[in-house]
Amino acid sequence: MIASPSGGTPGTPTGSPSGTSVYDGWAVETPPVSDEAPPGAPHGPQLVVRTVATDDLPDTPTALVDRLPDTHALAWVRHGDGLVGWGEALRFETFGPGRFADADEAWRQVLDNAVVHDDVNLPGSGLVAFGSFAFDDVSPGDESEDPARASGVLIVPRVVVGRRGEKAWMTTISLVGDRSAPVGEDLLWAYPHQPVTEPGRVVLADGAVGAADWPAVVAEGIARIQTGELEKVVLARDVVATAEHPLDTRHLLGRLASAYDACWAFSVDGMVGATPELLVRSEKGLVASRVLAGTIRREHGVADADDADLLRAAQLARSSKDLEEHEFAVRSVAAALEPFCSSMNVPEAPFVLHLPNVMHLATDVTGVLTDQHAGSGAVARSGRPAPSSLSLAAALHPSAAVCGTPTTAARSLIREIEGLDRARYAGPVGWVGAGGDGEWGIALRSAEISATDPRHIRLFAGCGIVAASDPEAELAESEAKLEPMRYALGAQP
Repeated sequence: MIASPSGGTPGTPTGSPSGTSVYDGWAVETPPVSDEAPPGAPHGPQLVVRTVATDDLPDTPTALVDRLPDTHALAWVRHGDGLVGWGEALRFETFGPGRFADADEAWRQVLDNAVVHDDVNLPGSGLVAFGSFAFDDVSPGDESEDPARASGVLIVPRVVVGRRGEKAWMTTISLVGDRSAPVGEDLLWAYPHQPVTEPGRVVLADGAVGAADWPAVVAEGIARIQTGELEKVVLARDVVATAEHPLDTRHLLGRLASAYDACWAFSVDGMVGATPELLVRSEKGLVASRVLAGTIRREHGVADADDADLLRAAQLARSSKDLEEHEFAVRSVAAALEPFCSSMNVPEAPFVLHLPNVMHLATDVTGVLTDQHAGSGAVARSGRPAPSSLSLAAALHPSAAVCGTPTTAARSLIREIEGLDRARYAGPVGWVGAGGDGEWGIALRSAEISATDPRHIRLFAGCGIVAASDPEAELAESEAKLEPMRYALGAQP
């Protein structure tokens, strides 16, 4: 794991005095290592956090997004509520199979040392971190080209603005030892608001596997299922886009938050999208997960659109292929949550979720965590720390909705035939709070902005494949799932 203050690179930068690192324009004095540190002295970074109520947010779907000062945006927004953040007080990068556990342990150490003054006391107030994690434990990419690419990141912002219903708040976070960093109101002036820029002309091109070739990949998946090797596999494809101007995540977020307000619009470290699927929400000992699997495209520009929607919704609800795919996904989520819960509610039948571009079969799985005490620093009566929302997300990932059934066989087949580096697509994305509460979605309807070229972005879409799947129908479904990010970019297929 790599940990660094203010998003900097670990170590002493060239030209800075020993013991002092310069990040984000401010100096961080690193205390000398000593074997004579007093008992009880904090180990690791120490943060001072202050949350106060605010009442200057308009009641609009983009009110939070509009507060972001520049393109380095952190966001988790739905129906105008949620969190946005900017700046980096701390950044933790993790790697490989231990990416979740390492990030969770680092977060617990930060919490142990933090001094928090929270006048609001709502989920998302106080100390929070935004995170994004890779789908797979390994990357099929060229290791010689990018040998140290992180597969997980947790970012503690310097400023967070949040809203929940009628209440809004602002949190400022300072790193102890950051002698020259502004605090309080001065911290806000350190990030002047820059104009939002549009991408200009956007050109789309095939990704790792072209649209003409992808049905053959799906056909191979179907053939392997029909041999009995597995029951379901989720196969993905990507489309690459190049914009005329550097991409501004605020522009993408604003369009997504307005048009797809029933989804969770997110941005973390270059990963941006609007996911309809909530992997897990943990709040005061209660957990919930929205499972989506089974999809039908909505028809636009037709007469009697409402009647057409009702007809297609009924068609989806009766589709044996989609119901089978959905059952696998619900079963996997329920099985993963069960060890953590004293009771659970798993509806017998799904409902149809209507989104602007598609309809999904959806099931909301809920539960009560075992042995929980609500509130910050929750500890089970067993003496073990209560599971954080991040550790719950790790236990749920990958669900059958993004991998397949059985998990091991599906993941092996994805590695073998998909031909795509998913990176953080279909991985957990969201936030974790000081009491372990938080919300984590699955990074669907999403894209990843290149870290080396801000005009370049990869769009992703995936489909659940079962024995009754049709390759051409799955290609059409993947096109429908690319619509949100194409819309955000203003790009035509």
